[in-house]
Amino acid sequence: MSWLRNQLRFHTALQLILALESGEETLVGGQAVLEGVMMRSPHAWGIAVRKPSGEVLTHSEPLAKPSEKSPWKGWPFVRGVMTLGQAMILGFKALRYSANVALDEVPPDENGKKLEMNGWVAAFNIMLSLGFFIFMYKFLPLAATTGLKHYDAALGNTILFNLVEGLIRIGLFLLFIWGTSKWADIRRVYQYHGAEHKTVFAFENHDPLQPSSVQKYSTFHPRCGTSFLMTVMLISIFIYMLVPVHGFWAKFAVRLVLLPVIAGVSYEIIRFAAKHGKSLFAVMTKPGLWLQRITTQPPDDNQVQCAITALDEAMALEQQNGGELVIA
Repeated sequence: MSWLRNQLRFHTALQLILALESGEETLVGGQAVLEGVMMRSPHAWGIAVRKPSGEVLTHSEPLAKPSEKSPWKGWPFVRGVMTLGQAMILGFKALRYSANVALDEVPPDENGKKLEMNGWVAAFNIMLSLGFFIFMYKFLPLAATTGLKHYDAALGNTILFNLVEGLIRIGLFLLFIWGTSKWADIRRVYQYHGAEHKTVFAFENHDPLQPSSVQKYSTFHPRCGTSFLMTVMLISIFIYMLVPVHGFWAKFAVRLVLLPVIAGVSYEIIRFAAKHGKSLFAVMTKPGLWLQRITTQPPDDNQVQCAITALDEAMALEQQNGGELVIA
């Protein structure tokens, strides 16, 4: 039963990867995992996960930015898609590690060996997560709105159709987030999410990385993946209005094709809003901050310590590799 429960926790958290992840630009970022936290610095990542026995296991690896391998991947709008792809792959790695720790299947990392993943297993799980996202937030809202159109001719108007579809999409997202928060295991993940945010805030403000200093900060962070997803859903309403196609499958195809465009635009909005807190774009990210009242919960000191340990692991490797530690 513990294996089945752990698998269910893993796949539920997998669907929440983007909501649990914080963007990394010049600062640190991270992601909540099962009973732990993964933290990223510009050129490294570290993870700390608490075993059922109470012992904390850690692991760290170097991490290259996509734009350092290929400069074009750092172009505006393109960098959002590249960052999203890297976040999903790294998020899956971290989640899998934490799930194995929960089952006591990971030995202590003594030699700094990289986590190896079966390529097919990783691809299957990431495709499963993406498939769930497309079905839940693209297919179902479109199908529901198309069905409503038969009862109300006013939905033949492109603007109204996309507005209603967008409201249904947001409603499904809020229902999923609220529903998962009622499960005690996922609520603990949300507490670790809060610990990650508090630790990032403390680092950004040059405060000592110890629970007493970290706990005074808010669990709400503007660069959270929850804000990103809410921005994606709001932006998609307006972008779909610009492509007035007819027919169910034509509309569905447009929603798939425009996914990278919407992700790239949303990333730039979040990035701009984080630097210009009083701008119009910052107002657009407010719903995501409000939603963090669900996706982040107040952590205890042990959970905060896990986040601090993960950040220490990442920063130690960052310094070892000669990485830039200056906060811009």
